[in-house]
Amino acid sequence: MNWIETIAVFVVAGILAIAAAIVGFKIAVMEAIIGSAILVVITLVGVLVARIMPGNLPMVFWVSIVAILSTTSISPFAATVTQYTAKIDFLAICTVVLAYAGLTVGKDLAMFKKMSWRIIVVALAVYTGTFLCATLVAEIMLHLEGII
Repeated sequence: MNWIETIAVFVVAGILAIAAAIVGFKIAVMEAIIGSAILVVITLVGVLVARIMPGNLPMVFWVSIVAILSTTSISPFAATVTQYTAKIDFLAICTVVLAYAGLTVGKDLAMFKKMSWRIIVVALAVYTGTFLCATLVAEIMLHLEGII
C-alpha cells in the first residue's frame, strides 16, 4: 500500500473507533476524537519507522515501541497522550479490527475453502490455548494481589 492508502485506512478505522466509543461506551465526542486521533498518529509514526528501519521486525513491534515511548516519562506529551487515549475503550477498537478481519476473510473465501476443515481445528486450538493461558495468568495475578 502507498502512503495515501495507508493513511486512509487508519483514518477510516479511527472514525469507526470514534463511533464505537461514542455509541457503545458513552465517551464524550471531543475526547473520543482526540484520543482516536492520537492513536492514529502513533500508529502512522510506527508504520513510518517500520518502513525506514533496516531488518525484518514486524510493524506491530515498531508501533508498540512508538506507543510506549509516547507515554513514558521521557515524552513531553505523555500526560496528554495518556489522558486522552485512556478514554478510548479497548473493546471499541477491537470491534473495528474484528470487523476488518471478517471482511478480509470474506474477500478471500476461495482461499479459505482450500484450507479445508483443518483450519477450524487449528483456530479452535489457538482460541482455546489463548483463553486458558490468559485465564491462568489472570488467576495467578489476582491471587498475588490478594483480590481472590
